[in-house]
Amino acid sequence: MPFSLFGRKKSKPDSSAAAAPPATAPSATVRSGSGSAVSLDKIERSAPGLVSLYKAAGVSLEKNRLAGVRAAVYLVLDRSGSMAPFYKNGSVQALADRVLAAAAHFDDDGTVPVIFFDTKAYQAEEISLDNYGGRIAALHKKLGHMGTTDYVSAMEAVIAHYRSCGATDPAFVIFQTDGAPNNAKAAEKAICKAAGLPIFWQFIGFGRDEFRFLHRLDDLPAPKYRVVDNAGFFEAGADPRRMPDGELFDNLMNEFPEWLQTAKAAGVLR
Repeated sequence: MPFSLFGRKKSKPDSSAAAAPPATAPSATVRSGSGSAVSLDKIERSAPGLVSLYKAAGVSLEKNRLAGVRAAVYLVLDRSGSMAPFYKNGSVQALADRVLAAAAHFDDDGTVPVIFFDTKAYQAEEISLDNYGGRIAALHKKLGHMGTTDYVSAMEAVIAHYRSCGATDPAFVIFQTDGAPNNAKAAEKAICKAAGLPIFWQFIGFGRDEFRFLHRLDDLPAPKYRVVDNAGFFEAGADPRRMPDGELFDNLMNEFPEWLQTAKAAGVLR
């Protein structure tokens, strides 16, 4: 049965969204290390405020068969106008803290590249184990006026950064938003094209939007329309800070392990 991301009417999909062979990409290998990339001892010394989050993330990694897996973790943050309350009440900073704690299990550099976007994507910034408290609010304020919701520019910024940084591990991108993209068709094409890259996109919805685009994107069949299923989605609710740490980490880790397997089988990863 034909599948459409746009409304309930089912029609023949745009041929440009069809699955294509893996794109030319940095060579990325699925690899596992011994234990977490950053030890608990180091977290206790350098970021004691993250210890409980680090432990909760470790439980979810074990549960989802990700213990020891290495990945380059990214955080993408929506700063469209409707996001203002989430920056003001600390929801975005709380997500960043959780992502940084989880990233310590995947990558030993103790940093997470952060890409803000609205009408455009901004230059990548970083949060790190020794510089994360209040960092999101400071970076957000520096960018000034808030705009619209251009998913594609944010995705392109992540891809460009990943290509240029020399990473040999797959990328695990936490992509936060509170609404639909400016151009749903362009966003769908971007996701389908990116399926040939060693990058997994985990979308998180803040707020009360219906997120119809992202729910449908989460179910977009592979390999019919993309080489592999390279995106997941879950809703964090109207007050994301209230989602228990364990529940958030379980949602973050739920689809990533299956992607690692299918991407390897499809030749996207080694």
